[in-house]
Amino acid sequence: MKILAIETSTEACSAALDIDDSCIFRHKIAPRRHTELILPMIDSLLQEADVKINSLDVIAFGCGPGAFTGVRIAISITQGLACPYDIPVIPISTLAVLAQQFSTKYDHIATAIDARMKEIYWGLYKVNKCNLVEVMKKEKVCSPNNILSPTNGEWVGVGSGWKIYANEIKSKFKCKIIDIKNDTYPHAKNVIQLAKPSYENGKFISADRAKPVYLRDKVVN
Repeated sequence: MKILAIETSTEACSAALDIDDSCIFRHKIAPRRHTELILPMIDSLLQEADVKINSLDVIAFGCGPGAFTGVRIAISITQGLACPYDIPVIPISTLAVLAQQFSTKYDHIATAIDARMKEIYWGLYKVNKCNLVEVMKKEKVCSPNNILSPTNGEWVGVGSGWKIYANEIKSKFKCKIIDIKNDTYPHAKNVIQLAKPSYENGKFISADRAKPVYLRDKVVN
């Protein structure tokens, strides 16, 4: 199986290529440089692996929520690569991608990405027996004082929202917080981890059906 993944929803720009469970990737924290960086990253991966675009089985991408421009870049690049060759695509929640980084260390993960305008993108995840995250409550954009809190378990807080609004979130959080990872960004290699079972179970779409997830209508970058 050959899977290409793209994630550009936050300050991080990354691409990953997995061939039969061997993964290579490029990842850089580079705010507002995604348009400049993402295609060279992809080209570099394909050249390193000696793989052509038309031999890919699927392209997965972080579909948001996140920065409006960043989310659109991922979808545009995905469609541009997939459409000419009818390669199926798989959209993966950026909040889930963020949580997946810690799926082997924690059982419950609360993700918060700074959404600007004094709001956060908020998601709650549990880890299943395959070490993959599953959403527990519907993802939302909200004030840190209006989060959906879990009611049991021990939790780790992940993402930039915890750096800015940790005190506000903690004041509304009803469970024990055992750690906070606030310098973490979504990574394309975790997009691949979440996309694999979807592809194997036939849960993919045509590129022209790819849509962003903004969680709100206002444009903020």
